[in-house]
Amino acid sequence: MLFGNKNNLSLILVLLIIVLATLGLSRNSSLPRQLWQNFFRFMVGQETKLSTAQLNELKTEHYTVKFSERDSDYVHLVADTAETAYDLVSREMNWQTGQKTTIIIYPDSQSLAKSFGWDKDDKAMGVYWGGTIRILSPREWLKQPYDQEEFLKNGPMVHEFVHLMVDEKTRGNYNRWWTEGVAQYVEKKLTGFEFKTSAAGQPDSMYTLEELAKNFDRLNQQAAYWESLKAVEYIAEKYGEESIYVIMDYLGKGYTMEKACEMATGTDFKNFAYQCYQYMEKQ
Repeated sequence: MLFGNKNNLSLILVLLIIVLATLGLSRNSSLPRQLWQNFFRFMVGQETKLSTAQLNELKTEHYTVKFSERDSDYVHLVADTAETAYDLVSREMNWQTGQKTTIIIYPDSQSLAKSFGWDKDDKAMGVYWGGTIRILSPREWLKQPYDQEEFLKNGPMVHEFVHLMVDEKTRGNYNRWWTEGVAQYVEKKLTGFEFKTSAAGQPDSMYTLEELAKNFDRLNQQAAYWESLKAVEYIAEKYGEESIYVIMDYLGKGYTMEKACEMATGTDFKNFAYQCYQYMEKQ
């Protein structure tokens, strides 16, 4: 048993001390935040190694792709598309990740949901979590088998890789509406893909940026995703696309989302939010 072993118990105590010390120091410094992000990624990486030890592996220049025998016919499609996404996103964001990324291919929606403890009926094509990208096998949804063009445009590789890049550039200092907005913005620009929604331009059903930041997963997802995209598009149109990356630079230095927006746009956050929603109402 785990707690019956003194060595295991000592290890757990040491890890807890590291976590508490990191959290205690992270209030005003970006370095402890980076240490926390590295620690979190390390722990997710260890869990991933244990839970996927039985899977096959394919290594590419920038990825380690893990897959079951059931998806052996699709692993090269995933790997090649992932490398294409790496090149496109890295060039667009003028940033390269400093380490090889693990991609896990799940054979069906149930196994993907189970890996996160979600309800088995939850549907997702891909998820970024702690430095790893987990995707639903393209075998499950591609209209034409092995169609790389469709997989690149309608699949999760670009979107999830942008999430990873946002995580790295900000050192983990971001909220959900920001990373979802940036991921959709870059994905739309590179592939033309945009989530279909009926939430466009409906003032009565709009959430504030504060609500998006605090309760993203509890809100109407179509509306939350649409507003996140439009907020980032507003920044690009009003203040220039470079402002998106300036905001991420400030986030990476430990500033709050509100302060990062103010410093990048030159306006106070309340006015920024007001103008942002004026923009959304016209969409």
